[in-house]
Amino acid sequence: MNKNRFYTMTFASVYPMYIAKAEKKGRTKAEVDEIICWLTGYSLEDLEAQIEQKNDFETFFTQAPKMNPSRDLIKGVICGVRVEEIEDPIVRETRYLDKLIDELAKGKVMDKILRK
Repeated sequence: MNKNRFYTMTFASVYPMYIAKAEKKGRTKAEVDEIICWLTGYSLEDLEAQIEQKNDFETFFTQAPKMNPSRDLIKGVICGVRVEEIEDPIVRETRYLDKLIDELAKGKVMDKILRK
């Protein structure tokens, strides 16, 4: 089975892009971090360690302390594909994160982004 590129791409290489996208729209790094920690269960310290270790997305998500069960409420289209229909678990988790960052950049309030 060929692995999707998300399995080998490092989280650390994409993380600055998440921050740049948010900041360009007037949002903050702290909000990006809050979203990532909400989704994965990482503490800020653990998130920083993942970035320093330059882990790929597969490792980043498989080592996540507790994926948020409310992530199943994330619906919509990203890159032309409905996130809830993605079968590959690592790709789906990555696209969930992409969708949340998109919502942040579009000005959605944090409570709605975090499905509260």
